[in-house]
Amino acid sequence: MTVGNEDEAMDEAALAHRNLIAYSRVITRWSSKGALGGDEGEDGNVLLYAGGSWIPVIGNGAFRLRDDVASDDLIARADAFFADLGRGYSIKVRDNGADADLPSVCAERGLAAFGDPVPEMICRRRLDDPVPPAGVVLREVTDDRGVADFIAVNGDAYATYGMPPDVLVDLFDRPGPLLADEDTIVVVAYRDEQPVAAALTYLSDGVAGLQWVGTVAAVRQMGLGRTVTEWATNVAFDRGATCCTLQASPMGEPIYARLGYETLYHYREWVRWSAPTA
Repeated sequence: MTVGNEDEAMDEAALAHRNLIAYSRVITRWSSKGALGGDEGEDGNVLLYAGGSWIPVIGNGAFRLRDDVASDDLIARADAFFADLGRGYSIKVRDNGADADLPSVCAERGLAAFGDPVPEMICRRRLDDPVPPAGVVLREVTDDRGVADFIAVNGDAYATYGMPPDVLVDLFDRPGPLLADEDTIVVVAYRDEQPVAAALTYLSDGVAGLQWVGTVAAVRQMGLGRTVTEWATNVAFDRGATCCTLQASPMGEPIYARLGYETLYHYREWVRWSAPTA
């Protein structure tokens, strides 16, 4: 991208956001506890998605499908949907101006800002091919055992941030639809046949999004996060993506930046922690 080309930057930002929305929609199919609400189709206003876990900031949330949808309408519809499920939920608010109306309304309606802003990052080119450390092999997930290994890796990896161990199990307890999804590619790194790192790539609208990049705590500092990120990024370009995007964790952000990922904008999470009143 040419520096200063605001139209292209906005197109990338919009596509990155749409990929996150598409991913949030599809995760509801990968769990027996998933549920979908809101509107389907290009003319819809709101997406309401409930993944397998009850935790609001992981798999339950609301998106506007058009930036001109009223904030009050988004929150009112989300409150009704998640009240029926007995869950809280979150709304991801961009700091690039597209969601300028949302923070004040979220605060007025009782949602709470959570954590630090999360960078939405982009890579515009294929990376160097990964060179795994000695004794490590990368395998694309093609069966239930591979899904179980992916779950085990990220259950360990995200425990660092306080995530309960059952979250990944709940989110991915239907491996069949995950494995059958041609837009989803999962990789696991093995060291001495033990799963030690993993990543997931999801493609939509000609772009890709990386999710669940993780390394088990016992083998950090080996460069495995970089290795699976390179693999997951490159498979996206090999499948025809024009760019690859991700929402960076604090631990992952410096790794992605060194690889060439750049920050497009940030998400601030606004959370309804307990089930809303119907």
